[in-house]
Amino acid sequence: MSDFTRTLSFDEVEVGHTLPELTIDVSATRIIATAIASRDYQDVHHDLEAAQKRGTKSIIMNILTTNGLVDRFVTDWAGPDAFLRRVNIRLGVPNYAGDTMVLSGVVKEKYEADGQAVVDIDIVGKNSLGNHVTGVVRVALPKGN
Repeated sequence: MSDFTRTLSFDEVEVGHTLPELTIDVSATRIIATAIASRDYQDVHHDLEAAQKRGTKSIIMNILTTNGLVDRFVTDWAGPDAFLRRVNIRLGVPNYAGDTMVLSGVVKEKYEADGQAVVDIDIVGKNSLGNHVTGVVRVALPKGN
């Protein structure tokens, strides 16, 4: 992970580089607070009884929270001057309250585009049921050290 004061340079990153894993506690508090913060008032994100009536075993994390956690995972690694250019994710199994999600990533490609030094990172977020989120994040990094 980054020390939050230094940004990785494009020259420091190699294809195949593995990002340090990030473990996320998928607590009911996190699910409810982040759903409210993103103004997602769907009952499956805060009301256990309503969620169960809809066929789920518990409340579930919303996609806006998942997206934010993916962003955090990449920017914690890359540093404060990195710029997310594209986040392309797909949801899989739900993130239920009481589970844990582990985010992992591998640098898939590095190249220059539109005058920026860019890396594409394959990301996966797994919980006890399987892949909750998969995708590719494109991040621009400064050149040189």
